[in-house]
Amino acid sequence: MTHPFSRLWPCAALALAAALPAHAEPPVARLVADRSQIVFVTKQMGVPVEGSFKKFDAQVAFDPKKPEGGTVALQIDTASAGFGIPMSDAELPKAPWFDAGHFAQASFQSSAIKALGDGKFEMAGKLTIKGVAKAVTVPVSIAAAGGKEAVATGSFTIQRLDYKVGDGEWTDTSMVGNDVQVRFKFTLTGFGPL
Repeated sequence: MTHPFSRLWPCAALALAAALPAHAEPPVARLVADRSQIVFVTKQMGVPVEGSFKKFDAQVAFDPKKPEGGTVALQIDTASAGFGIPMSDAELPKAPWFDAGHFAQASFQSSAIKALGDGKFEMAGKLTIKGVAKAVTVPVSIAAAGGKEAVATGSFTIQRLDYKVGDGEWTDTSMVGNDVQVRFKFTLTGFGPL
């Protein structure tokens, strides 16, 4: 004989689950590509030279009020790298540099996001270029830009030889410096309130 409470238990469990607050997913923001940029600065024979990536995408899901639960993922089309100088731009996708034929994308995937206050955050994660993944910490400032838009900016420095960018004869850092400053500005829409 079935106890009457055994039939009530599933209903009680459903009612309790409905009464508990659901775990809120962080808001997902969309990258506005035509108002975003990724710039890199290196030195050629001691002279700073600025280039950029023309194609990239990002998935941003985090609540600025609770950033530790969020994630940021970035994919960069390596063949889109250029200095705006045709001869140099033709070389960048080749094997010694980005080897875009084998490594079409570079990427960043966050593993931890920490709030520093005043719209400043620290994002730790893995930067992968030419199949080499290294841990990096990226400082990011986020400011409201009207409506539901926000602008995220930041810069950090990497060593190109850590990622095998500039192989062979190009490992000579007196020709092309090892330090590369990466600067970014991402316009995001659908971002949570700061």
